[in-house]
Amino acid sequence: MNDTPVPARIGLVSVSDRASAGVYADAGIPALREWLTGALVTPWQAEERLIADEQATIEATLKELADECGCCLIFTTGGTGPAPRDVTPEATRAVGERELPGFGEEMRRISRHFVPTAILSRQTAVTRGRCLIVNLPGQPKSIRETLEGVRQPDGTLHPEGLFAAIPYCVELLGGARLETHEAVIRAFRPKKK
Repeated sequence: MNDTPVPARIGLVSVSDRASAGVYADAGIPALREWLTGALVTPWQAEERLIADEQATIEATLKELADECGCCLIFTTGGTGPAPRDVTPEATRAVGERELPGFGEEMRRISRHFVPTAILSRQTAVTRGRCLIVNLPGQPKSIRETLEGVRQPDGTLHPEGLFAAIPYCVELLGGARLETHEAVIRAFRPKKK
């Protein structure tokens, strides 16, 4: 009998015309992989996709990762601004069953601590079956800040990043139990009565 836990599958999708065309190296997927490696105790496996800013391609990729690859969590990075080619939120909503607007609200609130242009971001999150799909900013520094939160001089996080709520959400959807290194981010779960 094999007692080795099955790794949680997490989709990492970078949406960028230029990076997908090889004009420059993608920085989104490496930033996500690095942050998750430091934050998660739970064994996990990445399903990585680097794609262009095309709504049909984004939709197909999200469906593939959720429905065929069995990802319990998908992060997208890029394509969430106001530019005409930024269509990640539209693609995400198109494949989602239920929108979770609190994720976008919290990402903008956290990012506002760092840049005034945070209000231009259109990130959102949706559920698709047993999968949570979250749009993140495109810059590696912003990805970390959004997931982790604002680290104060004494080392505490205030506000905490949105990843604090993600493990519980994934569990509610019937996905993997994601445990975190509390020095990076504490996964919030309601206390059992």
